[in-house]
Amino acid sequence: MKHGWGKRGVGILIVIAAAGGGWAAYQRYEVAAQPQQAARRPPPVPVVATPVVRKAVPVELGAIGTVQPIETAIVKSRVDGQIAKVHIRDGAIIKAGDPLFTLDSRAIATQVRQAEAQLARDQAQLENARRESTRQRALASKAYATAAVYDTARTSAMALEATVASDQAMLETLKVQAGYYTIVSPIDGRAGAITLKEGNNVKAVDTLVLVTINKTRPIYVGFSLPQDRLGAIQDAMRSHNLEVTAQVAGTDAVERGKLAFVDNAIDPATGTIALKGIFDNEREPLWPGQLVSASLTLRIDSAALVVPTQAIQLGPTKSYVYVVKADETVEERTVTRAAAANGESVIASGLQEGEQVVVDGQIRLANGSAVAVRPMLGDATAGSGS
Repeated sequence: MKHGWGKRGVGILIVIAAAGGGWAAYQRYEVAAQPQQAARRPPPVPVVATPVVRKAVPVELGAIGTVQPIETAIVKSRVDGQIAKVHIRDGAIIKAGDPLFTLDSRAIATQVRQAEAQLARDQAQLENARRESTRQRALASKAYATAAVYDTARTSAMALEATVASDQAMLETLKVQAGYYTIVSPIDGRAGAITLKEGNNVKAVDTLVLVTINKTRPIYVGFSLPQDRLGAIQDAMRSHNLEVTAQVAGTDAVERGKLAFVDNAIDPATGTIALKGIFDNEREPLWPGQLVSASLTLRIDSAALVVPTQAIQLGPTKSYVYVVKADETVEERTVTRAAAANGESVIASGLQEGEQVVVDGQIRLANGSAVAVRPMLGDATAGSGS
């Protein structure tokens, strides 16, 4: 019996030893496989991220605008004559009433003097006719003269009164015409190129423009917005004056003005409404005919959620961002954008304040990708994402 147990015990020990050797071999395999699995796992994708912030943001409507003078004077001659003197230079700044051109006025001056002499002669004759009428009336009242003689004298005086009135009207007409020989500016503004110089003849029927004057201080910026924005514009106008900004292409300077005009009809061809902003333009950075980026501020949203516009990716049916989670992986998150300006987008839904969004490196990401986060340059608030 002892002999039988011994054989069984030896067998059991052999089985245990074999099992132990197998487990040890498995453990060695696992240890050897771990570096290979680690080698197959993709490394974290380096990305730049920044937190979602809440800040005051203007609600703006943007468009391409055109700078327009508030007033334009197209200067032509109203009489025939020769240019005797040009008082301005090309591009001069001009005040209303400043002389621009003087035409040779010797002929009209002669006509004025002739009319003055004619008036003086007729006035003298009128005075004599009035005295004669008065004398004949006195004589007729005493029967020293007939009524017919008195009537003749009175009619002669009345005729000379009409003649003097005609002479005065003629003289005034000639004086007005004489004034046309000095051409003055009707508005303040800046002159364009002068087309005719001294010695050239001009005619009243000419279509030729001597000079064009544009009023540039203040000045308009005209732009158009879609008709579906009209209601929001009208609502904002009822509560406050609306600011309009204009930025010239290639510059960082932004000029600020006020909304001055909303057209009284929608353009049926384009479905847009025309507007104009007025700008002081003291330094004249805005120039007539210039194209600018115009923006109408409806209101200030004091607590908007804002991310850099470059964080937003555009898909076939949605806009989305990559949100960095605490485990240093990213989640693809659908967002709704309310507005965008100056490189920033206002988020209406999909994000919370403080969440980090990827702004650079998205091309290598998918939902659940591991990332190695770097903050945006100059962004002291961005964390590491862990």
